[in-house]
Amino acid sequence: MAKIQVVDQNNTKVGDIELAPEIFEVEIRPEILQLVVRSQLAARRSGTHATKTRTTVRGGGRKPWRQKGTGRARAGSMRSPLWRGGAIVFGPQPRDYSFKVNKKIRRLALKMALSSRLSEDKLRVVKGIELSEIKTKAFADVADKLGMGGKTLIVAKDADKNLLLSARNIPGVKVLEADRLNVYDVLLYPELILLEGAANDVQERLK
Repeated sequence: MAKIQVVDQNNTKVGDIELAPEIFEVEIRPEILQLVVRSQLAARRSGTHATKTRTTVRGGGRKPWRQKGTGRARAGSMRSPLWRGGAIVFGPQPRDYSFKVNKKIRRLALKMALSSRLSEDKLRVVKGIELSEIKTKAFADVADKLGMGGKTLIVAKDADKNLLLSARNIPGVKVLEADRLNVYDVLLYPELILLEGAANDVQERLK
């Protein structure tokens, strides 16, 4: 069982926490992570793209010229796909891009993502981040003490308004509630910070 230290928002050690090996020490299989990430991104697509077919393009009701005797090729509509301003053949139409991934696979992928962060020593547990007011500078001071150098995902147990609003103007930092934790965000942000309450919540959720 992995044991890592818990620090406060001043980066001072205040204790240790044991992380369940069945969640944070899972064998990583890239093909499963890739499948779940593709599923998440596909579900976000609006799928509202559309082109006009011969039935929807405007005009073309009159035959351009008579069938015979002109020396030109036969034409029945000015909106033929062969003509400029005409319809599109087999163009994209509105569709749903989402596809189903079993719940068991999604849970396994999240365990793998968390395990990858722990194995890379990119996962830290912080007892809590408490801000007395909504102020970006106050959060920036905490981030500096915790050594947040690059893109960082902070997972909190509950939506703390002061934390959410103070952190949103810091480039590369995202605060997420524990029940919204997902594979894509864990993999997108190289640094992962779990607030202590969220760490226990995530372990209970994935056991």
